[in-house]
Amino acid sequence: MAKSIEPKLEKIGSYLKLDKGVIFTIPEYQRAYSWGIEHCDKLWNDIVEYSESDKLDNYFFGTIIINCQDNDTKFDLIDGQQRTTTFFLLLKALLMRINIAIISTSGDEDSESLRRGLEERRRKIMGILYKTDAEDIPNMPDISKDEGICKGVASVDNKSINEQYKNDLNIILQEVEYSQIEPKVEKIPYKQKDNKYTNYFRNFKYFYEKAEELTDSKLNKITKTIIDKCEVIEIKSWQVEQAITMFNSLNSDGLPLFDADIISAQLFASAEQQKKKDEYIKLWEEFKTRVSNLEQKGIVKIDSILMQWMYCIRAQRGETVSDTGAIIVTTPGLRRYFTDINRKDLIDNPIELCKGLINLTKIWDKAASYPSVQVLLKFNENAKLFLAGYFYRFTVDEISEDKVSSIAKSLLKLFVIMELVDAGYSSKYFKTFLFGEETKLIDKTVDEDEIINDFSQHIANNWKKDEIENAISEYDKHLLVYLNEYLFSIEKGVSFDLGNKYDIEHIMPYSGSNIQIIRKDAKINDEKEFKEIVNKLGNKILLEERINRSIGNEWFRTKVSTSLKDKTGYIDSVYPIAQALVEEYGKKTKYYWTKKDINDATKKAAERITDFLFG
Repeated sequence: MAKSIEPKLEKIGSYLKLDKGVIFTIPEYQRAYSWGIEHCDKLWNDIVEYSESDKLDNYFFGTIIINCQDNDTKFDLIDGQQRTTTFFLLLKALLMRINIAIISTSGDEDSESLRRGLEERRRKIMGILYKTDAEDIPNMPDISKDEGICKGVASVDNKSINEQYKNDLNIILQEVEYSQIEPKVEKIPYKQKDNKYTNYFRNFKYFYEKAEELTDSKLNKITKTIIDKCEVIEIKSWQVEQAITMFNSLNSDGLPLFDADIISAQLFASAEQQKKKDEYIKLWEEFKTRVSNLEQKGIVKIDSILMQWMYCIRAQRGETVSDTGAIIVTTPGLRRYFTDINRKDLIDNPIELCKGLINLTKIWDKAASYPSVQVLLKFNENAKLFLAGYFYRFTVDEISEDKVSSIAKSLLKLFVIMELVDAGYSSKYFKTFLFGEETKLIDKTVDEDEIINDFSQHIANNWKKDEIENAISEYDKHLLVYLNEYLFSIEKGVSFDLGNKYDIEHIMPYSGSNIQIIRKDAKINDEKEFKEIVNKLGNKILLEERINRSIGNEWFRTKVSTSLKDKTGYIDSVYPIAQALVEEYGKKTKYYWTKKDINDATKKAAERITDFLFG
């Protein structure tokens, strides 16, 4: 007969101390270790405040949910991974500080009672971290003997497919002295100072430095408080689905869960029940890796991909249209949609779902390089939901720039309009219309020309061309700069690639040591007039970050001429408008970028964009 749920109130010292041969495991679907310094700081301050209060009641740190595996030798941390890992780091930091305190008090008769207390704390922590019997732990720290103990069996086996830095915890726990750890832990590329370290080492370092600030007496008291006065409710289950159900319904002191965490946990449970666990783990790991790469490029995050999939499924099943034909724009929560409303169709088919999600990430990776998509992604985040709907039609091998560009441009037109008018996304002109089009976007049988015509008619029926052109002429933000550059490249028949490191360049700078003279050259009379004109669309272009940083506040004639000493100018840019300015003005001398030039360029940009919007 299967065991029932077993709840138990445990002191931290008892909860963390496992029998030999038993180990905490972090399941494959769990998130990476996510606690940061802010969480550790709250934990530490809570403990210190409680320790100093001398309260009789114990301090409660929430609920831990464990799924017992392999004859109770593996304790899967369903809920409590973050706190359990953090307590291991905290105890290790305290142990190192206690070792130093024991040595410093060893010859002081007045500190004999304190030293005995520190020795007891040392034995307890080493027993917890290394499952060592008290009689095998020497009272006095001894590097060679301690090394033999510390190199023993690890207390945590991290199987998470989402954790990139699995070794750091074991490195921290297995070394005897602080100085041995830093050279061995992971260094994250391109990060600076403490940010180059993982959360494991940063949090451990935080606790170690906090422990260093304590007197030996306070160190002893706080350590005793943590081990003997802090408690958790440990709930053991022997059925993973049962454990995950509790995990979903209980609140704890851990980090708030992302929808993807809940969904992946339920998919894992479903795959395990279907004896497809290994296949699921492989697919989910590929999905997470692909999403991580997309996130680093600023394209999409994991919850965004899941939301896109929900939109596609809802449109496919006609859930966005009522029986009377009205468009339904309210959407269920992402977690509820996957795990409750459509559990049998989505969660109960983990392999099929993962393959669909992977295909979507592959298409995003391919399509994100298309110029029309690059520009669209600079606008409202909601645009991704509907472009992904169109992606739903294809496999990655079927997708191409020709197939995507026209739909991306149609979406771009609508979101450009949204940037220029008072009505927001939730209005009938945008959200309602887009929800109505979603059913066509996902449907392979609907010709794309029909969708393009819907967008064109919608724009023509709801906005006036001259009013939009006037709005562009007065526009003083940045988003239209990307569009103007892209449309200019089409106009000139040259290639366009947004690239990675770029700035919005003011041709006439809005600050700098030469600004008063530059304004005078530009025939601008006063500060008020300058502020009205300097942010107009015609005064802004795209420029590589390195070039803009080098020459951003220089005179126009310097910007369009050849390089000046170690500086670089528009002549080295790949962006089309910068190239056109060099071609037109670069060989002239004493040429100024004036108020008239800005107004003329703004007028041309407004006409160019308006023609794009209204055809």
